[in-house]
Amino acid sequence: MRTAPTILHLDMDAFFASAEQAAKPSLRGKAVVVGGLGPRGVVATASYEARVFGVHSAMPMAQARRLAPNAAYLVPRFTLYREVSEQVMGLLGALSPLVEPLSLDEAFVDLEAGEAAWDEASARLAGVKLRADIRAVTGLTGSVGLAASKMLAKIASEQAKPDGLVVIEPGTERALLGPMSVRTLPGVGPATGDHLRRAGITTVDEIAEAGEDELVRLVGKAHGHALYAMALAHDERPVVAERETKSVSVEDTYDVDIHDRMRVGLEVQRLADRCVRRLRGAGLSGRTIVLKVRRYDFSTLTRSETLRGPTDDPGVVREAAARLLEAVDTTGGVRLLGVGVSGLADYTQEDLFAQAQAEAEAAAGESAVLEHPGEERAEEAAAEQASPAERRWPAGHDVRHAEFGHGWVQGSGLGRVTVRFETPYSEPGRVRTFRTDDVALELADPLPLVMGAVCDRRGG
Repeated sequence: MRTAPTILHLDMDAFFASAEQAAKPSLRGKAVVVGGLGPRGVVATASYEARVFGVHSAMPMAQARRLAPNAAYLVPRFTLYREVSEQVMGLLGALSPLVEPLSLDEAFVDLEAGEAAWDEASARLAGVKLRADIRAVTGLTGSVGLAASKMLAKIASEQAKPDGLVVIEPGTERALLGPMSVRTLPGVGPATGDHLRRAGITTVDEIAEAGEDELVRLVGKAHGHALYAMALAHDERPVVAERETKSVSVEDTYDVDIHDRMRVGLEVQRLADRCVRRLRGAGLSGRTIVLKVRRYDFSTLTRSETLRGPTDDPGVVREAAARLLEAVDTTGGVRLLGVGVSGLADYTQEDLFAQAQAEAEAAAGESAVLEHPGEERAEEAAAEQASPAERRWPAGHDVRHAEFGHGWVQGSGLGRVTVRFETPYSEPGRVRTFRTDDVALELADPLPLVMGAVCDRRGG
């Protein structure tokens, strides 16, 4: 057990919503909810202003709208969130070689391994500096917990929220944990929590009092031993550096089930292209193409095909995904589609496209795409033609107008799109409405949240 609080846990505060507030001056200090906006949408993140009304993550979006009807409801912009996350992870990497990301907005850091801290005073200084650096680089805030173990560091960061720093001093852990709910401990979810409650155990102190043998009887050997150790504030789990990526995938959930087979095929092609862009962005290639289909009745099917070598060629991935789709019955409707690539490597085999075609011919005898290349081109053309007609204007996403410059979508419908023209570095902007097919209006990339990052992108 460590004798100094040199394990750091960082949790960015209401990350998605805070990033949107930083990007949109008109939303600062207001209730913001980010998530899926359709009938099946759920809340990804709610700003602290929205949480006052009872809105929280994983809540159905319809319920959130009832609780906070005047909040701003936005579709996630993962391109922006990933960029900010990379900046934050870069700051953590400067502190230590042992950084364990848990998500885009959360990570553990072993400060001792990076010689960034060795006692309480140096750990606190590292935490203070990290929070200041995050604000300077991203414009956002993060809460930091420091303790001698991962479990306690995470608890400390929860206590620090929002925008704070809490250090749990060695020797005070048992007194701190005792009155807390059993749900505080890692691995105690709703089911285990209810099981313990029925046995009269609701606090961490009561877990310790029950004893190891009783816990083993209640929840099993492995879980019982682990729970008892954590109740005594024993957590020897090390900070593990970022694990190697095992797969790259993308998926979309649709507000209305898709029944048209051609539309399903076009969606799979689009997802395959997105997956390859993400694959190439990570400098990777892969051998196994995976198709995921969730049907109208919530049944989920996964199909895969393994190539002879790794690829990052969009044509190969599209072809493989299309072949996999042929084996799936979608007549009842599809609510989710996904395409992924696994068996990753950092190189490609250049002749895989021809190889995939040969394999398809051998396996299928007659490949419709190969037999009728004109149909393939026609399908691609149809997809390109469909894009403008189907081009949506997601609420919160960036746009650029030839005359008015950069802005973001406040809403759209009935052939109109409403845009507020402002940037992260401007005053709250004006609102204007356009036809959805206005040629002067186009989707745009997110702007950096901090002006200095603009200069960095431009090289000066």
